Amino acid sequence: MSSSSKIEWTEATWNPTTGCHKISPGCANCYAERFAERWRGIPGHPYQQGFDVKIWRERLTMPLSWKKPRLIFVDSMSDLFNDKVPEEFIKDVFSTMRKANWHQFQLLTKRPKRMLEIANNIEDWPSNVWAGVSIESQAWMWRSEVLKEIPARIRFLSCEPLLGSLKLSLENLHWVIVGGESGVGARPMDIEWVRDIRDQCLKADVPFFFKQWGGVQKKKQGRELDGRTWDDLPKNVDTKTNKQLSLHL
Repeated sequence: MSSSSKIEWTEATWNPTTGCHKISPGCANCYAERFAERWRGIPGHPYQQGFDVKIWRERLTMPLSWKKPRLIFVDSMSDLFNDKVPEEFIKDVFSTMRKANWHQFQLLTKRPKRMLEIANNIEDWPSNVWAGVSIESQAWMWRSEVLKEIPARIRFLSCEPLLGSLKLSLENLHWVIVGGESGVGARPMDIEWVRDIRDQCLKADVPFFFKQWGGVQKKKQGRELDGRTWDDLPKNVDTKTNKQLSLHL
């Protein structure tokens, strides 16, 4: 957790929960699990419990102390909508995000049905909270259809690790991220899969962000596609202040 981040599509990370468990093929080589399990059993370490789900109530108010507006990726080391995270705690996270209205919060999940359940159980979805789902292959495209029921002003897809070609339904979606898997055992990503998603986004006028090729040496592989980087952000965000502009859904 940090007030800055090396993740290309965000500026900071905030982990009010840590830990998770695998639910689909995209989880197989989870970077967060790989990192957390290195510290299992070390007394006093934040990951003493490895990648078991843990609630960090003492971290709830952290974004309120960050006065400069930031894009904040929530739970880069977890999934807020894991079934082991109590609903009341999730509502407390939403309360903080609502109060810290100078930030933009990016929620990403592989559990959109629980995200929708929470959306239906809170008074309103804060306008500064984005909703996203991970989609690694066509078999998991249903997540994007559930996402479209979330009343967020920005709804996005993270196709990372991309494990196959995708035919997207981009209506009422506002951003697409694509990335290859990294680290030991990384599964390959075909350039044509990436090009096809980019072209679908261009045709639908949806911002496209290419994060990385991945692989064991991801820095060496880089993140250029066809001679350039693709760093588009949602159109209704002022990238200088991170404030949202008017958006008609």
